[in-house]
Amino acid sequence: MSERLRNDLRQARRDSGMSWAQFSQATSFTPAYLRNVENGNRSLTIDVAAAYDRALRTDGKFEKELANAKAAPSAVPWGQDGAALTVLADLVDGRAGRVDRRGFVKAGAAMSASAGGWAGALGIARPSAPVESAQSAGGTALLVNMTGRLELLRRLDDELGSGEVRRQASGELSLAVTLLKAGRYRGTAANRLLRLAGEAARQVAWCTFDQGRPGVAQRYFDASLRASAEAGDATGGIYTISFAAVQLYSTGQADRAVALLETARSQLRRHSTPRMEAMLAARTARAMSKTTAKAATGRQLRLAHDMLDRGPQDDEPEFLYWVTRSEVEMIAGSCALDLGDPAEALRRFEAGMRAHPSVDEEFPRSHAIYLARAAEAHLVLNDLDSAVAAAWQAAACLGSVDSARSSSQLKGLRVKLAPHAAYRPIADFLQAAAG
Repeated sequence: MSERLRNDLRQARRDSGMSWAQFSQATSFTPAYLRNVENGNRSLTIDVAAAYDRALRTDGKFEKELANAKAAPSAVPWGQDGAALTVLADLVDGRAGRVDRRGFVKAGAAMSASAGGWAGALGIARPSAPVESAQSAGGTALLVNMTGRLELLRRLDDELGSGEVRRQASGELSLAVTLLKAGRYRGTAANRLLRLAGEAARQVAWCTFDQGRPGVAQRYFDASLRASAEAGDATGGIYTISFAAVQLYSTGQADRAVALLETARSQLRRHSTPRMEAMLAARTARAMSKTTAKAATGRQLRLAHDMLDRGPQDDEPEFLYWVTRSEVEMIAGSCALDLGDPAEALRRFEAGMRAHPSVDEEFPRSHAIYLARAAEAHLVLNDLDSAVAAAWQAAACLGSVDSARSSSQLKGLRVKLAPHAAYRPIADFLQAAAG
């Protein structure tokens, strides 16, 4: 649809008889910009489509066609050769828009379907990739640089939140798709590039969810899984599913999240490492705690600790750097709070903070969420001074972080503190937060 629409725009412009200078003046876009749009090197946005309608007097035709294209879900079959690139290119080209209108439940159902498709597609036998070949400017050095940039973005997401990181990850995804479409990388180099595209799509998905748009995030999670399956990258797909599960249990779909994580576990086989097992166990525990399955939650948390007790392994993926004893304790604290044990929650939160004294500097977004939950636990125990102290700390952590999810957590805490506004320290906090 997108390519056909670009061709229609080009033909309509030519049929108008206007020169580039005249058309540029009528649309308020430069000729170079519009050439890039028509050639597929820039995204075809609603503003551009509306500008063509205005200049060509087509009564909103192109804007409506683009809006319909953006709202259309992907119908590309799983396991079809080249399907991943088709889906990734659609996203880069702007076809992920306007899906936020689907509710949390619909996005969750789509995510479950994506996970099933991923597991099935991983089992499809594909011919071995020929020897690595990179006939492109920069060659394999560009792939090395992209790998480094995506690793850096993972770390920046911890420190800065998702706003700017999403923009940068989108740029990396666009570059990977452009290189894949050009066909200049072949063999294992093309496979490596597809894995990078999958990781970039996962980062965009996570950042999009963190900005409060789960419907759009689901489309990027789906694309990431498709790239993972086509590249034979089970580890990358497992990692993507673990983040999709967070979206599900955070939007009231804990049962779906547990099932999703089971799908990921079913594909571990040769790709299992202790830290990977610990991550899946900790996130399964978190999902189970939201279903009030106390015993099962405890078993998963013990498994996570047992896996970490095995110590560092040489074959652990670099992206699991954040799976530490401190993080598992923090997750355990959140589980205890959901299971109605605020004293145990505080014990776990405090243990997590002791295990990683600089957590507020290295992971301010996550730390803010955990501090807000600790404040809730203090509140349940009627310790107002400790509750407001933790609330101030959480607010300080969010000072330089762009994260709608963390801000929502703090907003929820303010609602719970509001009934205690007669207590001056809490009133001061609420007034400062409102300002």
